[in-house]
Amino acid sequence: MRIFFLNIFLLSFISSCQLKNENTKLDTDATSTKVSNNSTDSSEFSPLPTSTTNAVYEREGYTFSYAEAYEQSEWVAYLLEDGKWKYSDLERPLFEQDPLVKTESAHWGNYKKSGYTKGHLCPAGDRKQSQELYEETFFTSNASPQLYDFNAGVWNRLENKVRYWAGKYDGVYVVTGGVLTEDLETIGREEVAVPKYFYKVLLTKDKTRMIAFLVPHEKSNQPLYEFVVSVDELEQKTGIDFFPKLNDASENKLEASKDYKGWSF
Repeated sequence: MRIFFLNIFLLSFISSCQLKNENTKLDTDATSTKVSNNSTDSSEFSPLPTSTTNAVYEREGYTFSYAEAYEQSEWVAYLLEDGKWKYSDLERPLFEQDPLVKTESAHWGNYKKSGYTKGHLCPAGDRKQSQELYEETFFTSNASPQLYDFNAGVWNRLENKVRYWAGKYDGVYVVTGGVLTEDLETIGREEVAVPKYFYKVLLTKDKTRMIAFLVPHEKSNQPLYEFVVSVDELEQKTGIDFFPKLNDASENKLEASKDYKGWSF
């Protein structure tokens, strides 16, 4: 009789473990659109920065970390390769809310009559190799409030310079966003924050050059080299580790550099 009850107990225990394993697998599958900072194999280099919000999402053309408190992404990251922006016969869509963002990205109506444009973080011009990739850039998770004279002026000059470097260096990793702090002006019913500064961090595909730009959110005719900062300085301002998968020796050297001439010549 004891053997009979022991067998019953063992069968019940095994069934319980199997059910637990199945439930764990279902939970993992259900959150597959969200990317944790540790999801990449540590043996391989990853260009993804750390996230201060733990809300990282992948699209085909870029990855972004959404900051719900500011109703925009704290960063957008992507690889820009030579020639990927040279096709122009594409239909320009309207901005829409991003269905990937679980907390819902800002509604486009927040920008209406605000005095600010919906400034792309990953530029539409960097994703012209197909209509689908181009349209991906028109989600509000990829937008931040920008003054027109800034967006069409110094920020556009920097975007064009990045394209030049992508061709010169056979591809660059780009991380870009606004510096998000608690003291910012907001627009719209959802209080979309208006950054006082925008940044770009670039790393060549061969991982030998790195440079960062911190640009005040205002009209400017200053040369781009006036906005170069070290990545170390930018990380202190944002709380983001931009290239955590680099080995320490390379990271320390590259992130301390402010060598604009080394990129331009």
